[in-house]
Amino acid sequence: MIVAPSVLSLDYSDTKKQLDELKKSKATWLHFDVMDGHFVKNLSFGPHVLTTLKKDLDLFIDVHIMVDNPWLFQQIFIEAGADGITFHLEACKDDDDCFKLIKEIKKKGKKVGLSIKPNTKVSSVKKFIKDLDLVLIMSVEPGFGGQSFIEESIDKIKELKKLIEQSGSSALIEVDGGINEETGLRCKNAGADVLVAGSYIFNNDIVKAVETLC
Repeated sequence: MIVAPSVLSLDYSDTKKQLDELKKSKATWLHFDVMDGHFVKNLSFGPHVLTTLKKDLDLFIDVHIMVDNPWLFQQIFIEAGADGITFHLEACKDDDDCFKLIKEIKKKGKKVGLSIKPNTKVSSVKKFIKDLDLVLIMSVEPGFGGQSFIEESIDKIKELKKLIEQSGSSALIEVDGGINEETGLRCKNAGADVLVAGSYIFNNDIVKAVETLC
């Protein structure tokens, strides 16, 4: 299981200590949420924060852009050091726009993912699945940390797992929202490959919290 701690919940008054603990953990990815205040009603980090964190961490930088203009933001954050970009299906103008953006990110040598909100059906990603490196299922409404896990997400993971297997895709299933030891295990058993956790990791013993999700 890949564990991707979300820096949205990092205690920035104690950054060095928390990052040192993160280095000791089994986490191999770092999840970086980008919010523009329009696609979701919150603002988060600019590219300079990513660049600063990347200097001190040897982790895969997993960037999730929750923005109205994914074309603009993918470029900005790839230049800042992102290893993978995941954008929202709901932010695309149409299917052609989505395919073109997938191709653009891949052309730059980065991993590409597609994210869907809780009310978006899994079947909506079927046409793109063979071109993706991952699909991110939001198990809370995107925009804020600390929300409760949406139970229907388990069925969505199972449905997506079948879709990936039937299509012959190698896409990973990533889950973000309300992840803790209990919900993480349920997601893992349903077929998830990557677990994103913020509050659960950074509000507890970081090394132990990551260990419970692996």
